[in-house]
Amino acid sequence: MLELTVYGIIYGSIIALGAIGLTLIYGILRFANFAHGDLMSVGAYIALFLIQVLFPMLGVPQERFGGTSFGWPLILAIPISAVVTALIAIALDQMFYRPLRARRASPVIVAMASLGAAFIVRNVIYIFWGPDKISYFPGVYRPAWQLPFDIRIRPDELIIVTLALSLVAVIYLFLQKTKLGKAMRATADNPDLARVTGINTEQVRLWTWGIGAGLAAVAGIMYGVNAQLFPEMGWGFLLPLFAAAILGTIGNPYGALVGGLVIGIVQRLSTQWLNPAYQPAVAFLVLIIVLLVRPQGLFGGRS
Repeated sequence: MLELTVYGIIYGSIIALGAIGLTLIYGILRFANFAHGDLMSVGAYIALFLIQVLFPMLGVPQERFGGTSFGWPLILAIPISAVVTALIAIALDQMFYRPLRARRASPVIVAMASLGAAFIVRNVIYIFWGPDKISYFPGVYRPAWQLPFDIRIRPDELIIVTLALSLVAVIYLFLQKTKLGKAMRATADNPDLARVTGINTEQVRLWTWGIGAGLAAVAGIMYGVNAQLFPEMGWGFLLPLFAAAILGTIGNPYGALVGGLVIGIVQRLSTQWLNPAYQPAVAFLVLIIVLLVRPQGLFGGRS
């Protein structure tokens, strides 16, 4: 069971990264972005193109770091993929969501537009990469470390957790210490008041899209490192992402971290007694129980 808990933390770290971006977008733009999971897929597949096509052409060294499955190609692909995914998200906002905001469309209408954007993004992935599962580094042997209590963990998995926690710390410092971060928090609390006080709320929205999509891209890449890529993977993450965001209080990025870890651990522990196919149902059962006790979520408010 302890080993399943460790695997749950690894899986939960990926969920947390995606959920933080999702909850930031909801907190500031006030709608449920159903395309967020597919932004994870986009980021992962952009990294795949860089690792397997562009970087070999440019002569980037392919040697792996120690016992990991990756080297410089993945390290370089992460920030590039995050930036490109952020630009794609901003483009989607300008094409679909901004005109709806200008017409004062209801959050339900905007959410439905995001659902359409999700299908568009996913089908573009199908066109370029097809439906098959793909690995970043096919055929690479990935040894696992034997830890106390019969726990086995690969170096890749340890890096996933470390990267997730590091990015959460960066987001915390960004929101608390920078002028833009404070503007984002003010816009999330009261957009009209933020606008009156001179905050460029449209610029804040663009940065929110960029940061949220960038985090989603990193989450998608980390999942690809730990498993395999396939076009539907982001869509499959959508429900756990929403569960984590709601559990940690929607709009609260720090709560999304805790929510992601809780969902990941619960899903993995449930496989001790139940068929793995029931993992999403178990996660939502926990979500419902928590919301019955604390309807506002674990952290009770937006930060």
